[in-house]
Amino acid sequence: MATRRFHASLERQRDELALLLSRLIQIDTTHGKEGAIQGALRAELDALQLETRFQEIDESLRADPDYTAPDVPIPFQGRPNLFGIRHGCGGPGKSLILNSHVDVVPAAADWQDAFSGRIAGDVVHGRGAVDCKGQIVTILAALRALNDAGVKLAQDLIVEFVVEEEVGGNGALAAILDGPRADGVIVLEATQLLIHPANRGAVWFRATVEGKSVHMGRIREGVNAIEKSYELIRLLRAYEQKLIADCAGHPLFQEFACPAQVNIGTMRAGDWPSAVAGFAVIEGGVGFLPNKRMEDVKRELHAAILQTEDEWLRTHFQLEFPKLHNDAYEIPADHPLPLAMQNGCQTAGVDSRITGFIVSCDARLFWHRGKMPVIVFGPGSISDAHSTHEQIKISDVIAAAEALAETIVRWCGER
Repeated sequence: MATRRFHASLERQRDELALLLSRLIQIDTTHGKEGAIQGALRAELDALQLETRFQEIDESLRADPDYTAPDVPIPFQGRPNLFGIRHGCGGPGKSLILNSHVDVVPAAADWQDAFSGRIAGDVVHGRGAVDCKGQIVTILAALRALNDAGVKLAQDLIVEFVVEEEVGGNGALAAILDGPRADGVIVLEATQLLIHPANRGAVWFRATVEGKSVHMGRIREGVNAIEKSYELIRLLRAYEQKLIADCAGHPLFQEFACPAQVNIGTMRAGDWPSAVAGFAVIEGGVGFLPNKRMEDVKRELHAAILQTEDEWLRTHFQLEFPKLHNDAYEIPADHPLPLAMQNGCQTAGVDSRITGFIVSCDARLFWHRGKMPVIVFGPGSISDAHSTHEQIKISDVIAAAEALAETIVRWCGER
């Protein structure tokens, strides 16, 4: 068995890593407040002797086709991305980006200690613990382990802590368009230490059904948009079955019973109880696998609704995609990057495997826009993210950091 040269260093950091994660959780980085943490993280990277800089994001990014408009757009000023570079010494190897995000989703109003960063034994609790401040601490821990072992990398190692992942990936998009490039990218997310060279895509839709509103006393003269929406929902459900059939047998997603989905998320309709509903607005999302691109899904969803035999619905609906639009992505499972990560896990004693990621994240932007091979990896479970029980085990952070350090050496080369 290979020597686990980073293990002792990481174990010595256990309590310090828990305290660091707790402090990061205590910094509220919900949308619009991300700038509050970047100075603290820059100090951490400076202490590790990386060359650091902030990337101020230009407002012109909003015109990019891959920009995702949040419900409430907030100026980028004061909310930079953070880059750190550990320069290589030269020699055989390839450059690598480690990316994760600093923003978190809001906490429920009744979760009183969401930002306390409570430590209970091996577990750290709080908003962002697993998504993604635990991932940030994993990166910092791996960098510390490399320094403690005196590792000199042949090629550059780049760290990116970006904003606005939760609203659709705008920070990563800015980093790709006007930031460092590399021969490979590892996006840190909660994967339960599994290695993902592919992830599901997700696109949100808004379907508006027009009716004809009249007083309920003249109900036969109206057209009820709520009732017409029953048919539209039936067609959406039929399209879901097509999605599932089309992705059957995908080798990276076979373990999932329902890897593709159509979700009906919200509905609002009508103006008055005694009036025939003149409109109905349905919003939802479509999850799809890398066998389809997002534009395929948009086109197919529209065509599915047009299959109705209801003449009124066929000519009185509008389908839009105004919000989240995350494409799916996939690189070959036998690409050198996931294989390097797999070898790193094996050396670190981490039980892992290569499989598909059933959620979407920033990785697809590095592949589709950046043309850089990318995988997703990290400690913790996505089932704890966005919840009132969000948490992560420090032992998992340490395991991930050890596997990450081993992978960095394999990918970047060592002098």
